[in-house]
Amino acid sequence: METNYETIVIGGGVVGSGIAYHLSERYKEGVLVLDKKYPMSGTSGSTQAWVWVHNKTPSWYAEFSMYSAELYPYLSKKIGDVEYKRTGGLSPFFNESDREKAQKLAESYRKIGIKIKVLSREEVLEKEPYMNPEVAGATYSSIDGNVNPFRLIDMYMRAAKRNGVRYSTYNKVTEIKKQDGKYSVVSDKGAFECKNLILAGGTWSREIGDMLGVKIPVNQLRGQILVSEPLKPFLNFTISGLRQANNGEVLMGYSMEEAGFNRATTLDVIQETANMAVQYVPGLRKAKIVRAFSGIRAMPEDGFPILGKVPGQENLYVAATHSGVTLSPLIGTLLTELIMDGETSIPIDRYSLSRFGESEFY
Repeated sequence: METNYETIVIGGGVVGSGIAYHLSERYKEGVLVLDKKYPMSGTSGSTQAWVWVHNKTPSWYAEFSMYSAELYPYLSKKIGDVEYKRTGGLSPFFNESDREKAQKLAESYRKIGIKIKVLSREEVLEKEPYMNPEVAGATYSSIDGNVNPFRLIDMYMRAAKRNGVRYSTYNKVTEIKKQDGKYSVVSDKGAFECKNLILAGGTWSREIGDMLGVKIPVNQLRGQILVSEPLKPFLNFTISGLRQANNGEVLMGYSMEEAGFNRATTLDVIQETANMAVQYVPGLRKAKIVRAFSGIRAMPEDGFPILGKVPGQENLYVAATHSGVTLSPLIGTLLTELIMDGETSIPIDRYSLSRFGESEFY
């Protein structure tokens, strides 16, 4: 295997593979992706995989997510069918007192061009007849949807490989050094050199940054998800908290727990998730739950993506975020622009690592 590359991406999840694919559209050789296990075995393969815009705050972050969601139809045409469905998204509320908050959200989004409609109870039940009739209303956005995360990453990888990208999997990075203007990346399977280094290690971002003396403030949040038996199609929309997959399974849950890298599922969260699902869609009470799984999300300390150049470090870049499924088309596009053109078509200054202050470097 070659040992010298123009660019190395550490992390082959949905963010890292998205960057590698978009880079490969601009140059066909010289990109290597290193993954400590195998893409889809970590966070990117244990997610509800919503492509979600509405309810994200503040509005500038929702706008950023919207730009990425808008790229999905074109991305699917380029890399192949990823089972992307723009179903529209519903976020129900059960107390009339929440309507004013929903209307304020819709108004703030209207100013940036995102159409959010605040639905009445009757409008919710017309759109989603199996919703709990006690629902008071919901916010609705037509741009929300979901995707098959396994097909997404697989298609990213296939397209990237066709363009010359190399993958080295089950290959943990153990040391990174910079010498003579290049980065030397030492791994379980040998050492590699590159000009550009992209840190896209997801939940392991902090540990990878430490190898270069760069503090990347990313923590881990566990999310547990329940999966029903396959049911006849009955949910029309992606609902905040659950969705129905193409094979009829209903995926439920979006817990957020501080549990480090512990991927266990727990009875208390399983019960809370089941109760939430039944509150939203009472008919799910009769459905059989066939499995539960958890994933560890990468969560920057302030909740927003960390993107762009690492300040003070030439040719070193970082892409660390939650909502990687939603944001991967845009992050891949922007990181490629930054590396190839030196600037991005959409400003990403507010997502710079520098917002955490100079004290984050050591």
